[in-house]
Amino acid sequence: MAVRHLYVARHGAADAFGEVTDAGLRQMGLLAERLAALPVDAVWHSPLPRAVRSAKVVGECLPGVPVREAEELIDHVPHVPDDPPPGWAGFFDGFDPAEAAEGARLAGALLDRFARPAETETHEVLITHGYQVAWLVRHAMGAPPDRWLGLSCGNASLTAIGHYGAGPPSLVLYNDMGHLPPDLRWTGFGPGTRP
Repeated sequence: MAVRHLYVARHGAADAFGEVTDAGLRQMGLLAERLAALPVDAVWHSPLPRAVRSAKVVGECLPGVPVREAEELIDHVPHVPDDPPPGWAGFFDGFDPAEAAEGARLAGALLDRFARPAETETHEVLITHGYQVAWLVRHAMGAPPDRWLGLSCGNASLTAIGHYGAGPPSLVLYNDMGHLPPDLRWTGFGPGTRP
């Protein structure tokens, strides 16, 4: 088994209708420039419009690299805890057992497809959503399922994870925004002081 290098990014900033904004397009263009220095084999994206558009921008900077949809990357809640932390209890109101089971199914499919070594060395870009980035990071760290709740990422931030034939995954980068100027960082977060 060879290393599967995953470069996972949340889509660019989007409006209330799920359309990527001008700022989001700029974010994704800068992320694409950063990714262009890597030997990318494929770009995978969620089927939702904000991820499709974001992946198109990245693909334009990676000539010859296939850009494809992956259902497993769709935005969803990957795990509904039995006893949510007090600050999160309201977030999970209304999730019925069927919705929780479907979220768990999609979360498992995401890990089965991407969170494993490859037959040959691969470098894959995943354009997805904040919860899916958190789920992949939680898995790479071997953390309990509830731990995805405290992991957030900004629009167009970069997370890198290596999956090896032997040994646990390696979290190389998390929520890195070094390719973005200050005015394009921390979008996708609520108000607050950021480093």
